Amino acid sequence: MPDPGRTRRGAAYRKGHAAELIAAVFLAAKGYKLLARRYRTPSGEIDLVARRGRTIVFVEVKARPTVTQALEAVDRTAERRIGAAADLWLARHPRAANLSLRFDMVLIVPWRLPVHLRNAFA
Repeated sequence: MPDPGRTRRGAAYRKGHAAELIAAVFLAAKGYKLLARRYRTPSGEIDLVARRGRTIVFVEVKARPTVTQALEAVDRTAERRIGAAADLWLARHPRAANLSLRFDMVLIVPWRLPVHLRNAFA
């Protein structure tokens, strides 16, 4: 049986973890406080949940060869999944109900700084 750590799926999993770590460090340097990483719900997963001031930010991280490919990797179905997962996060964190909410993306592209898109989708 092949080693799962050496399959394409295993490589993609490791790449995703690395991209999320880069995004988390990048956001922390911009003053965001990380509240959750890979937050799993029955509706789906939120890559990062962060807070800056009075705003809760749900962050989708995409690592692709180009910015265009990273942007195209999040379609309407993914946006709905992330929105549903965010609703569950909020239900479990009622103190956040009076804060502003935002959905951002952080794009990880080789040989450049991460690209942070605020209000990437609703």
